Amino acid sequence: MRNGVLIGLSLIVTLFSTSKACAAETSIAIVVHPSVAESNITMEQLRRLFLAEQQFWADKTRVILLLRAPVAADRDLILDRIYHMDENEFRRYWIAKIFRAEVPSGPKVVFSSNMALELVTAIPGSITFLPTSELDLKVKVLSIDGFLPHDSEYPLR
Repeated sequence: MRNGVLIGLSLIVTLFSTSKACAAETSIAIVVHPSVAESNITMEQLRRLFLAEQQFWADKTRVILLLRAPVAADRDLILDRIYHMDENEFRRYWIAKIFRAEVPSGPKVVFSSNMALELVTAIPGSITFLPTSELDLKVKVLSIDGFLPHDSEYPLR
């Protein structure tokens, strides 16, 4: 019985370690509503979109930014790689931007990847991020600097 328990515990530890390693290797894809004309943007353009420095797409559709709630691990990667901010700096940035009337509102908060997926397919002009493991054929994945999430040079790994 003791060996069975040890084998069971060993299997659980192995599965937990493997799932954590897989999660760490998952890229974050930038996805947009299918009607958005852009298919490749630079990292600088992506940063301008997420900072609301660019508020309209080329066809004059308003950019609708959908961001995960602060507890999401994906959000931490976005704050680090795109915003170059921590959570407190991010909040202060958006409060100041709204206070100065530079934007009509802050990003729309979504509470799950499923919610982000549903909204980005329903709201024209919307942009968000999803783990590549949760991509759907209904969304359009943007390449960044010519790289897609499966490429080793992709910046959001």
